[in-house]
Amino acid sequence: MNEADERELSRLRWRCRRGMRELDRLFERYLDRAWREAPTVEREVFLRLLDIEDDRLWHWFMGHETPSDAELDTLVQRIRSLPPAG
Repeated sequence: MNEADERELSRLRWRCRRGMRELDRLFERYLDRAWREAPTVEREVFLRLLDIEDDRLWHWFMGHETPSDAELDTLVQRIRSLPPAG
């Protein structure tokens, strides 16, 4: 990764800090395991995901609700499927 990508990743880590530790961990997992290789389109969807309120995100990630936007739903499912750090 180049220096600009590293700065962007650092900025995103700060932006991923939410009011819920569980969401923080899900977003960090995505940044650590998938963001670097993600295509531009997926990165843009991730930025949209960060604009969603925590309560709604929590319901999506827990599977209680499904985003009406197919791109958001696909990314939520992708993040949910990433294995936890171990």
